[in-house]
Amino acid sequence: MMSGSRYNQYLVRAPLDSTSPGVILMNNEAVPGCNVFIMYNWVREKPKPNPMHAAVEAHDYDEIIVNIGTDPSRPGYLGGEIEGYMGGEKQIITTSSALFIPRNVEHGRVSWKGFERPHIQMAIKLSGDIKFGPPPKGT
Repeated sequence: MMSGSRYNQYLVRAPLDSTSPGVILMNNEAVPGCNVFIMYNWVREKPKPNPMHAAVEAHDYDEIIVNIGTDPSRPGYLGGEIEGYMGGEKQIITTSSALFIPRNVEHGRVSWKGFERPHIQMAIKLSGDIKFGPPPKGT
């Protein structure tokens, strides 16, 4: 892409700094008007502490949690067993997956019951105004 492109302003070329456990890729501070917050973290071993996210919470925005296995020959293989709760119901995730959490639905108490291989967990929050860590540098 040419540096003079009028669309360059929409491309975040490097992860944003963060003090949270995850890496922020996109938010409204980095790209004003995007109204989406995207953060991911590599799960390299069974998280400590476990549960990694002990709280139960609900938000005034929709959210998607994506779990991605890292074995290219078996894209559906997650490499772990994740237990979480949504609306008071227990859910077990053992495959690459995406979970839609509608606004105002309680969710949380996320823990790893098994771990075999590193994988990626990503949160896509359909609100760009969420702030974790310091503001992005160089913008």
